[in-house]
Amino acid sequence: MTHVEDELTSQPECWARAAAQAPRLAKVLPAPGERVAIVGCGTSYFMAQAAAALREGAGQGETDAFAASEFPHGRRYDRVVALTRSGTTTEVLDLLSRLQDHTRTIAITADPDTPVTTAADELAVLGFADERSVVQTRFATTALTLLRAHLGLHPEAAVTDAHTALTDPLPEGLVECGQFTFLGRGWTVGLANEAGLKMREAALAWAEAYPAMEYRHGPVSVSTRGTATWMLGDAPDGLAGQVRGTGALWIAGRLDPLAELVRVQRLAVAVAASRGLDPDRPRHLTRSVILPADQH
Repeated sequence: MTHVEDELTSQPECWARAAAQAPRLAKVLPAPGERVAIVGCGTSYFMAQAAAALREGAGQGETDAFAASEFPHGRRYDRVVALTRSGTTTEVLDLLSRLQDHTRTIAITADPDTPVTTAADELAVLGFADERSVVQTRFATTALTLLRAHLGLHPEAAVTDAHTALTDPLPEGLVECGQFTFLGRGWTVGLANEAGLKMREAALAWAEAYPAMEYRHGPVSVSTRGTATWMLGDAPDGLAGQVRGTGALWIAGRLDPLAELVRVQRLAVAVAASRGLDPDRPRHLTRSVILPADQH
């Protein structure tokens, strides 16, 4: 079993632990009414997108998501939340350093014994969700679960659905597809973006992601026999039939959307295996991006 496989199968337990910790961490997480930005890089950025949409949609306050390198320093926020598994990512540390003394910051991390300890004002440590793998799975979904639980939006069914996602067979013919499109709506757009990234990282697969309603505005043209379109969450009316009409394989999101992402993680590992790839050694990638000073 690869590190990725081992770590992705532990997600139901990690989610339950994160949800249980949410009340204890409530004082350091964003309060209702605060203007908040959530930042990250790569997978963490896509989790930030999902968390921001959930928080604002719940009426908790204006919430934006940014790649750490693209943070708009001309805007003012009550609090900035940084998602960083390693605690060493250059762009995140640079941003937290610039925000010191004028914006309250919190980092959600897996390892407190890293530079993020002094870069952020406060920490939420999810050490039990740390990973050996380069490709993120359980830390990202556990961090999002913590934020969902803090908002009162973590359904108990999510953990049950995650177990289902780990045990039910993948749809027939899916692994053999040559192109994958992932769709979301609202907070699940971030999950769709992450699903596409997982396929590219672990399996070197041609994978795209879009808001579901935008899919009709051009991207549907790549759908044909031998491709797959996967909806995370509820699909817009008529979309499933339109996709099937192209000859593509339609995958409906029947589980909690975060559990659907677990199914995609399994797919990425399966496609990698079918192509003779090792998902623990993704091409050109490292566990954390640490840039030399002249590349900041």
